[in-house]
Amino acid sequence: MTDQVVDTSGPASAAGTEGPSGAAPRQFFGRERELKELKADIERAGLDTLAGRKAARSRVLLIAGRPGSGRTALAEELTRALLDTGDYPDGLLRVGLTDLGGAPVPTERTARDLLDQLEVAGPPGADGDELSQLVREALADRHVLLLLDDAADAEQVDPLMPDNPGCLVVATAQGPLTGISGVRPCTIGGLDKGSAVQLLAGAIGQVRITVDPLTAESLAEECGGQPAALVMIGGWLAAHPMASVADVTKQLRELPDDADQPTGARPLARAFRLVYESLPQTAGRILRLLALAPAGLADAHTASALAGCSVSAAQSTLDDFVRLGLIRTNGAELPQYEVPGCLAPLLQALLADRDRPAEIQLARARLLERTVRQLQSCRAITDPEGSEARRKLAGLPRSLRFPHPEAAAAWLRIRRPALLAAARIAVEDGELDTLARRLVAALVRALAVHQGTEAAASDLYGLHGLVLAVAERRDLPRERAAALLNLADLDARTGRTREALTRYRAALDAGRAAKDPYATGRAMESVGGAYAELGDFHRASDWYGRALAQRLTHGELADEARLYGRLGSVHTYAGQYGEALRNWRAAAAVYRRLGDLAAQARALSEAARVQEYAGRPQESLRTCQEAVEWARQAKDVRLQAALELRLADTLDRLGDPAAAGLHRGTAQRLLGKDEPACEIRSGSTEN
Repeated sequence: MTDQVVDTSGPASAAGTEGPSGAAPRQFFGRERELKELKADIERAGLDTLAGRKAARSRVLLIAGRPGSGRTALAEELTRALLDTGDYPDGLLRVGLTDLGGAPVPTERTARDLLDQLEVAGPPGADGDELSQLVREALADRHVLLLLDDAADAEQVDPLMPDNPGCLVVATAQGPLTGISGVRPCTIGGLDKGSAVQLLAGAIGQVRITVDPLTAESLAEECGGQPAALVMIGGWLAAHPMASVADVTKQLRELPDDADQPTGARPLARAFRLVYESLPQTAGRILRLLALAPAGLADAHTASALAGCSVSAAQSTLDDFVRLGLIRTNGAELPQYEVPGCLAPLLQALLADRDRPAEIQLARARLLERTVRQLQSCRAITDPEGSEARRKLAGLPRSLRFPHPEAAAAWLRIRRPALLAAARIAVEDGELDTLARRLVAALVRALAVHQGTEAAASDLYGLHGLVLAVAERRDLPRERAAALLNLADLDARTGRTREALTRYRAALDAGRAAKDPYATGRAMESVGGAYAELGDFHRASDWYGRALAQRLTHGELADEARLYGRLGSVHTYAGQYGEALRNWRAAAAVYRRLGDLAAQARALSEAARVQEYAGRPQESLRTCQEAVEWARQAKDVRLQAALELRLADTLDRLGDPAAAGLHRGTAQRLLGKDEPACEIRSGSTEN
């Protein structure tokens, strides 16, 4: 989490980057010496250069300081200035390395975040080592600035460092990153008096400073020169135009220090306490409850659900917090608010001290319930008018409804980090598993419908893993089987076939424990598919056979036909043409019973292929002719044309080019003059 505590629409700060579109640019005060040293450090000769070697990795600049010192703001100002030089034409990548609770973010998540920014697809289920390697490969021929914010240790930074001296890493941390060579930390404390007073003047106007400049300097000293503390005090003074700088300085001095706080953190804690205690009771409660906001990200609905107040009241209160420098916002049309990392521990301590555990749990439950309903609304808006989902949607409060699918997709894109964090937190909490399961299910459906299962595969993999965690904790075999099947499917899709096989076998055990015939049948068929992918056709046919036996027991004709086809395929690959032909014939017979003439034609086409492999061309010719007739009856023109071409190829091999030419001509007429026959020739007619 970043240390900045002010939004672009709030008081001036020690931040240095421009705000979001439509927002006023942030101002930056002081730190001229630090900026000069950091820029000079880029050109400093490293150990490789001194040894006469070409640098193997990117240079790392480290800005060290305690939370609230403005270290992130300094890093932003530095990267802005460096981007202006044109030395890094591929732009800026940024990722936070510590979550709101103070825990280091796993490399898997930070690397995936960087890959998303690079628009590089990371395989679902990949571990941190694989993903960080993909990051380094993606940056091998780029010139980027990489801002790694709030690093806990060198182990978080090292895997993300590009193996490319044309890139530059700017990291922030509380102390040195021991373990990364050639890093000289730029350690920062408070702002100098002039810059601190200038920051205050930006918030409250120069007049209130001019009338008592010495007191303004004393106020800056009381704040320890810390930008976060100065921003909050500036916001408070701006909200109380009748209060003088001397008044707030006196109040700060009279506040006792928290002995549990480190000496350097006490000015920030006192400034926060002064601002917090000036809030109305309801606003103070909302602020405390923002400590529960997933990933420290909130919107009006989040605050409304946590506090149990109206959305409009929550929106107004959040905007007040921005003006006080307590939170910041992106200033977008769909505003999202962020709790600064430096204030998170103070909010969490207040919440634990002022609110009962039952009240906190109730707030969490309200938030999860509201989020589930928003996600259901987000998905339902994509259904056709008049559908049951749209009728249910109409019964929701107006504030929970989306005007059109585009608005729902935009909301999902903006809130995605918070939604994923909400799912993780809900599952880790373990006290609200029913709501957690509903949340994950609703999020899976919303992501699938708006992004597609392929684009959302990485997120879906993590969500299915959460479902599995709850199912194992609560001993829910049906849910466990479903989660394992979903995870295994994603493993198989990304080439991790052996891992998929292990999960399919585990899903089979869970399906049997749940006495779920669908899960067991699906798992057996998938085990067969995994063995087929591994080239073990004997085991594949065995498991397909088990799955088929179960389908035959339940009379599920469509599944029977598909499994006959799968058996036909693996027997063909294994060279067991007699068994393959028998199964393809059986598949065709079941499709005929179902009335699916096109599928019947495809199955017969595969039977003809097997006969050809077996050295029985005349039988293959007759079977292919039968397939053509069924395709004609199905009125599937492209399939009929493809089968006519296959028939022509067979006739060529039998030494009848004239007849072959007639069938090719028929295929061309079926396709039309504008579509070449080669496009059909390359298409598969397999079942």
